[in-house]
Amino acid sequence: MKLKSIAAAALAVTTLVSVAACGSASDTNADGQVEIVMWHNSTTGDGKQFWEDAAAAFEEENPNVTIKIEAIQNEDMDGKLQTALQDPDSAPDIFLARGGQKLRDVVEAGQAMDLTDKISDTVKTQMATALDADTIDGKIYGIPQSVLPGGMWYSKDLFAQAGITETPTTWDEFKTVVQKLKDAGITPIAVGGKDAWPAAHWWYWFALRECSAETFEQAQSDKDFSDKCWTRTGDDVQELIDLDAFNEGYLTTPAQQGASSSAGLLANHMAAMELMGGWEPGVVRDLTPDQTDMEDLGYFAFPTIDGGEGDESAIMGGSDGMSVGAWAPDEAVDFLNFVSEKEWQEKYAEAFSTIPASVEAQEVVTNEALKQVLDVYNNASSVSMWLDTVFGQNIGNALNEGVVNMMAGQGTAEDIVKGVEDAAAKG
Repeated sequence: MKLKSIAAAALAVTTLVSVAACGSASDTNADGQVEIVMWHNSTTGDGKQFWEDAAAAFEEENPNVTIKIEAIQNEDMDGKLQTALQDPDSAPDIFLARGGQKLRDVVEAGQAMDLTDKISDTVKTQMATALDADTIDGKIYGIPQSVLPGGMWYSKDLFAQAGITETPTTWDEFKTVVQKLKDAGITPIAVGGKDAWPAAHWWYWFALRECSAETFEQAQSDKDFSDKCWTRTGDDVQELIDLDAFNEGYLTTPAQQGASSSAGLLANHMAAMELMGGWEPGVVRDLTPDQTDMEDLGYFAFPTIDGGEGDESAIMGGSDGMSVGAWAPDEAVDFLNFVSEKEWQEKYAEAFSTIPASVEAQEVVTNEALKQVLDVYNNASSVSMWLDTVFGQNIGNALNEGVVNMMAGQGTAEDIVKGVEDAAAKG
């Protein structure tokens, strides 16, 4: 263990030395002009425009700075970023920070700047809670932009068509809702199985309900999945599959790209529900025919499980934040502090139709579904990050793949756990 720690430290030092020697995607000219490269994952609509507007406003106040904005498709981001960060010459200076083990891996490789003493007082006070997702061993390595609690998003109109007057709070009630929707000729649930993680989210949430808080936390820290609750989680997913509640061809359906994606099916009333994070209102808005808010979009918390050991008010979510490369100029941090002020946090919330990380800016949230999720978030006993984020890319990919395999009839609940344990054993 000691030798491993020494090796890791040596690797981090080597990385930082090579960064200093080679430079980075950013470039400071002899005349003081600075170019900053930023990667984010909003490729369309108002969200994409937000970052372009923010960069232009910062450049106007800082004439020596040019910010090059690059929008990367969300499903491609992790892989491209992992590759780019190996070469400081091509690595972005500012990049998406998902938190959890994914962020820890970047930090331990010496690729992320310690922002603890660089963030503004605004960030420290107005984003204190959200900063937890970007804090590793007591140091801050990212600045959050939004909080993204998850749950069930649904069409109020389709529920009404099926004669459903109340949203379900228990799994038994949820199954009744599914049957009513099927009886009315309505596809109950949209799933973007092609991208794996939307399908695996069902396993994540069942795990949160089946496992006690202690067991859930232990698995995150020790990668211990010996408790029987992890197998029951897979059994719950199998029961969901047996309900035949998903859209036709869900295993080849993308999550967010186009009107035929799972989000598009909800946006265009081709399916009644989707299990997603707090980004959902903004995503479905951009997939409606006129690209306006889905007026009948509603939200309810993930149902409780009879006999489950998890806290009934615990929820799962995350935060979209931005980290700064260890090689980046100070102006990169200045830009993130700039967009963290209340004015820009309010603009962020409106552009992305989401909940801003700044508590003072949350009053700008008017979307009724987002108000509901904010209420659930504020009253939650705990908020876990998505499990593939918590466990990191290798274990997370194994988990997501295992869930999809089971949904395709090529695996069992036990196979999912074994796949995760095998990935964990490889380190």
